[in-house]
Amino acid sequence: MRDVAAVDQSPLDWLLDGDPSIGWQAQRDLADDPRWRETRTRVASEGWGRRLLELQNPDGRWASGLYTPKWTSTNYTLLQLRRLGLEPRNAKAIAGVRRLLDDARWVEGGVSYWTTHHFAERCVNGMVLSLATYFDVEDPRLDGLAAMLIDGRVGDGGWNCSDYRGDTHHSSFNTTISVLEALHLWRLRTGSSEADEAITTGQEVLLEHRLFRSHRTGEVINEAWTRFAFPPRWHYDILRGLEHFRETGVSPDPRAEQAIEVVRRRRRPDGLWPIGPRYTGVEHFRMEQGRNPGRWNTLRALRVLDWWDAG
Repeated sequence: MRDVAAVDQSPLDWLLDGDPSIGWQAQRDLADDPRWRETRTRVASEGWGRRLLELQNPDGRWASGLYTPKWTSTNYTLLQLRRLGLEPRNAKAIAGVRRLLDDARWVEGGVSYWTTHHFAERCVNGMVLSLATYFDVEDPRLDGLAAMLIDGRVGDGGWNCSDYRGDTHHSSFNTTISVLEALHLWRLRTGSSEADEAITTGQEVLLEHRLFRSHRTGEVINEAWTRFAFPPRWHYDILRGLEHFRETGVSPDPRAEQAIEVVRRRRRPDGLWPIGPRYTGVEHFRMEQGRNPGRWNTLRALRVLDWWDAG
């Protein structure tokens, strides 16, 4: 079914008519509208945010699981709520984060959700740190978790979930983006400069690869990175990488120009972006579906391009 409103309205007006989780971000990031704070409060009581919160188990978990099942477990539901912009200090979110911290096995300074894993996977711990810091959870273990991630870089300056094997020297983009997002949020919350170098080296990994190309051959590393899924779950793609650079407030780097051009090429003739692919796994519900344009990707792409063009 064709989304008629998307044709008849400007992209901004179309975004503002969407779910409150999209509306408040469009107000803040695209319209510079101070009413975004009021709209943001509605995320918990209306639309997609309310639906996700209502699915929480009485014990604070979602789908009775911490990291699995994907994508309905506590970890992935909270990641989705974080991207919707649910306000920090939300009681239900904090209850969920507490379960992620208190019910985990703590190993090597981080968390593990598997009895067979005696190590702290960097990607999983990056997700958990991002959730705990975003939702402003007080826990003395978080600084140690951040330190473990800062010290857990592989040889090229990024991160890889397979580093426990001992012979891993090259970063995984999937792991690196999760850790970068986490350390950025931890730095914002604590005001600490301890993560500055790690964030810089992780960003350099992305930039040295033009965000999606082999630094040796120049070939595209993974075509899936040129198509944008929302929510991204644990996956990396070009748009997610560019969003990180925008959110950290750095100036646009010329090495990201090819990635920006990919974002521009994905724009439809009507000025909007497609919904994008979906990752295999059970969802609570689909926020967007069909062959309509996607509000999430349109919002994300427009604010990245605004950042780039103003650079």
